[in-house]
Amino acid sequence: MSGRTTIHDVAKAAGVSVSTVSKAVNGRYGIADSTVQRVLDAVRELGYESSLVASSMRARRTGVVGVLLADFEPFSAEILKGVGAAVHGTAVDLLAYSGSHLGAGDGWERRSLSRLSGTLIDAAIMVTPTVVSAATEIPVVAIDPHTGRADLPTVESDSFGGALTATRHLIELGHRRIGFLAGRPDLRSAGLRDAGYRRALSDAGIPADPALVAVGRYDLAITRESARRLLAGEDRPTAVFAANDLSAIAVIEVAQDLGLRVPEDLSVIGFDDVPEASRRALPLTTIQQPMRRLGAVAAEMVFALLDGREIDQMHVTLPTRLVVRATTAPPNERRDRAS
Repeated sequence: MSGRTTIHDVAKAAGVSVSTVSKAVNGRYGIADSTVQRVLDAVRELGYESSLVASSMRARRTGVVGVLLADFEPFSAEILKGVGAAVHGTAVDLLAYSGSHLGAGDGWERRSLSRLSGTLIDAAIMVTPTVVSAATEIPVVAIDPHTGRADLPTVESDSFGGALTATRHLIELGHRRIGFLAGRPDLRSAGLRDAGYRRALSDAGIPADPALVAVGRYDLAITRESARRLLAGEDRPTAVFAANDLSAIAVIEVAQDLGLRVPEDLSVIGFDDVPEASRRALPLTTIQQPMRRLGAVAAEMVFALLDGREIDQMHVTLPTRLVVRATTAPPNERRDRAS
């Protein structure tokens, strides 16, 4: 091979990703022994040596852990609180960073890691990253990655189980026409919530009705438009499960604009339990995912990796729970029979 051998050459020869080569060469994460051996064999055969400059930079710790965010919104804010609590009382500083997305599209993480890793931060926690294959020589943990599990540590909530519980709650109240306002189709967690909704209907012997499903994409303008179409018809649902709390709140606002009473005419349940869910005049019934715990667990993983310790689990899924408040009730016809 002519010219200087690069990490990309090693990755190609070993049949692995660039990030896996970096981890194997630097003894990080918990890669299978066979994979490490294959990488090291390729390193020897190609004569590759990792950058001495990078090694020197790694030896000089900055004492800073970066939390890389796509945006500052309620979910990521709660994650940050969890990471902050885990860091409190340690010598570690926390850097919350949301870089420009102009022209970046999917893969904003690569740009952020390239700017920060090695010089400004010792490790990174990526929140809802679109990609998890960004090459870096620092420890990285992903929270709720778009594509799901990868070859780096991940932490997420049980989206499928939470959606199953949400829909079963509505079924147990007596609802049969249950709508679903879906999130972004490209997110694995949103897909799992869709699957949990459909499984609950199937288990109860309720046919899934495409007319009762709309997509909000976690965008408030799109959500409101989709909710209006869902609720404006004569054969509207008697209950709606929204894939996150902000979407559920938007459904309630649209329902009220249409003259529907919540929960008398329409039950609504969300997912997340962001602070806004309990602070409204009509507190939202929701599925609580442990957002702060997600951040704390990710921080614990980072601390272990920085100390050179093996982590107990590469992929952690935390349980969710139902929080019943004021926006769900039996459908009108059942309430009338009970009176």
